[in-house]
Amino acid sequence: MKPTVLTGDRPTGNLHLGHFVGSLKNRLKLQEDFNQYVIIADAQALTDNAEDPKVIEENIFEIMLDYLAVGLDPEKTVFFLQSGIPELFELSSYFMNLVSLARLERNPTIKEELYQKDFGRSIPAGFLTYPIYQAADILAFKADLVPVGEDQSPMIEQANEIGRKFNRTYRTPLFKEILPLIGYVGRLPGIDGKTKMGKSMGNAIFLCDTSDDLRKKVNKMYTDPGHIHIADPGRVEGNVVFQFLDIFDGNRDELLKLKEEYRHGGLADSKLKERLTAILDDIICPIRNRRSEYSKDRTHLMEILCQGTLKARSIAAQTLSEAKLAMGLLDLSKSTNIYEAQVQ
Repeated sequence: MKPTVLTGDRPTGNLHLGHFVGSLKNRLKLQEDFNQYVIIADAQALTDNAEDPKVIEENIFEIMLDYLAVGLDPEKTVFFLQSGIPELFELSSYFMNLVSLARLERNPTIKEELYQKDFGRSIPAGFLTYPIYQAADILAFKADLVPVGEDQSPMIEQANEIGRKFNRTYRTPLFKEILPLIGYVGRLPGIDGKTKMGKSMGNAIFLCDTSDDLRKKVNKMYTDPGHIHIADPGRVEGNVVFQFLDIFDGNRDELLKLKEEYRHGGLADSKLKERLTAILDDIICPIRNRRSEYSKDRTHLMEILCQGTLKARSIAAQTLSEAKLAMGLLDLSKSTNIYEAQVQ
């Protein structure tokens, strides 16, 4: 039996280079050796987009395009829609009783996002509790591994806490420990260099960007404010262009020479940006072209998602049945044909 890996994204915008290096490249490898499930967390996205659900609806299609364009294969990876699996929400409701409000508020990921979104005292309850829903997503599929960014590892820790608490409370070995799989790049900075790359922060390079968009964004990147003239010595550390080159430039020897030349003076920022633009366009161009082809058949993309959701739901339903049995709850779907006939 192959081990199981579960990962996914919120459909709140197109995927960007941060997703590519932080998770998508991992998924391409994992689909070869794991049972890989990829969740499109549309219900979770509603926690801070409840008043504009149309944005989420359209981005479900966009995110599916990104998945297929980077090379994720529906024959090897199961794509599913969170809102299409009601069993996840029932399991979440049982987990709610195992987590305190204080524990949710201590979650570092939640604390940072609350600060960014500036909710004040008007925090949507769904937003504060979404780590519980994430735990249900992961535990329902009994995932062995969950690929995450460095900033998301506290979510895995909380999911493990919930799984352990359930096992202790109901004296069952139902849920096993989940291992986080951190991508080789913890955080890709935004083009502004001030924070991580984000969909809504105006600092992202998207996988669907045109060559012209890409060039303009790279030209906006921060370098060294003290490097005013070409002859001026420049700082490599903290220089966003060099941070990107460290990740994406495959010619390490040439890159080391460029760093030395920049430190001593004599290398223009424009030359570095031209190099980075060419490297990134080589990565994004084939993705963009495949994306264009897949976009011609929207129905096929939705069929892939529907088939994956049906498969995922059968697994989540089995886990929910096992959880209810451990809790001593009556599962009518297992005890009477009358009930089953009515719900159908």
